[in-house]
Amino acid sequence: MKPIQRALISVSDKTGVLEFAKELHSFGIEILSTGGTAELLRKGGVPVIQVSDYTGFPEMMDGRIKTLHPRVHGGILGRRDVPEHMKAMEEHGIRPIDLVVINLYPFEQTVAKEGCTLEEAIENIDIGGPAMVRSSAKNCNDVTIVVDPKNYGLVLEEMKKGSVSLEMRRRLSRDAFAHTARYDSLIATYLSGQLEDEPGFPPCLNQPYTKVQDLRYGENPHQSAALYKESQPLSTDIVAAEQLQGKELSFNNYIDLNAAWELVRELGAGAVVIIKHTNPCGVAVGDDQLKTFILAREVDPTSAFGGILGFNQLVTAQVAEEILKNFVEAVVAPGFEPEAVKLFSAKKNIRLMQMPATELSSEDQRYDLKRISGGLLVQSQDSLNYVEGQLKIASEREPTDREMEDMKFAWLVAKHVKSNAIIYAKDNEILGIGAGQMSRVDSARVAVEKARKSLSGAVMASDAFFPFRDSVDEAAKNGISAIISPGGSIRDEEVLQAAKEHNIAMVFTGTRHFKH
Repeated sequence: MKPIQRALISVSDKTGVLEFAKELHSFGIEILSTGGTAELLRKGGVPVIQVSDYTGFPEMMDGRIKTLHPRVHGGILGRRDVPEHMKAMEEHGIRPIDLVVINLYPFEQTVAKEGCTLEEAIENIDIGGPAMVRSSAKNCNDVTIVVDPKNYGLVLEEMKKGSVSLEMRRRLSRDAFAHTARYDSLIATYLSGQLEDEPGFPPCLNQPYTKVQDLRYGENPHQSAALYKESQPLSTDIVAAEQLQGKELSFNNYIDLNAAWELVRELGAGAVVIIKHTNPCGVAVGDDQLKTFILAREVDPTSAFGGILGFNQLVTAQVAEEILKNFVEAVVAPGFEPEAVKLFSAKKNIRLMQMPATELSSEDQRYDLKRISGGLLVQSQDSLNYVEGQLKIASEREPTDREMEDMKFAWLVAKHVKSNAIIYAKDNEILGIGAGQMSRVDSARVAVEKARKSLSGAVMASDAFFPFRDSVDEAAKNGISAIISPGGSIRDEEVLQAAKEHNIAMVFTGTRHFKH
């Protein structure tokens, strides 16, 4: 390929563009440019030709029309190895454009601003830019396209060797098509959000994600993995966490950290959560952080070994000292006392993840995505805990105030446990968790086996209805005094009869919380 002779530069993100253009000028490259970019380069001492002067056609319609011209796109799309293309270019005064440096109107930043109107958003939809990017990327055999300022240095290194290699041009072409695809996805996603009267899910799901980093491996060492983030993640999302110390996070670490944070941010202030393989194995809420952590850990100390810890308040030095008595993989919290960070630094492999200082709950509705072979299942997130007015006391005996509060606490935790889920709780402390069993009564028995304290006077939460009375009988044998479940089984009367026989208070929520 011949050395680059002519470049077109038109960027919204002007990071490093002046320095790049100066380097191009030093190679003797003619530079075409538009609007603010041309002004910046000219003020910086770089000679430029205004695109409107080159095309003989003025910018118009508030800049909507400036590069959509045959002399621009012909110069980009014309194949240098096709005589008919070169002849047409010569006949119409079209000069080859060998390098195109483009990034697009800041649509993403515009719609992220508070108070952005639909009109403002639409005016920030780029038309000419994506057209030039796609033209350049399509003709990568002859044209180098650069959409990311991070690649300026790579292009210059290649030019110093004589020309930009075909391999590099193809890689940049791939990046360019990904850039415009993401851009269009952002627009489609935004516009879908503006159609308030359109029910259901969009006909075509557009979810732009940007790669953050490669991970060491996936769920297992033989699987490769990477982390991507949404275009506008919330400050309450785990991808917003700052890693203060520790080894590089693994695929499994991210999954468990997300599980810990999603649960602990729904609980009352002073909550502590311990996660193992996405399931909570210890949960407690209290005013004394040290005591609360110990209570959570003692729910299932065997499973807590090597677990992920979640706090929804600043982690104190006193608690850090207690945490370090056992092996843990990671800790996520809104913050850590300086002395706590110092103590953790003695164990450099422990990952400390600090969430931004922000509200712990969010009303934003997000999609929950699950991959299946050949497709994708999409649902709204399970953001419902319970509706106070829909709680129904189904038993003859009414629960006490203490039992009701414990049931609400256990019910919220059950939402975050793999089905079939059974939770035993008392006084803001989880006493036993049965997760992921194929039958509900087996989960009830596992939760009993996990319990290290007496269950007398504790409550039970079940994420779905009881298909038989056996789980109620199992609970009664162990002193459970009240049960919360969705209800709705064809055997509800049988279940309620069991509750009556055992003097158990039974509350139906009317909703279930399956988690597969």
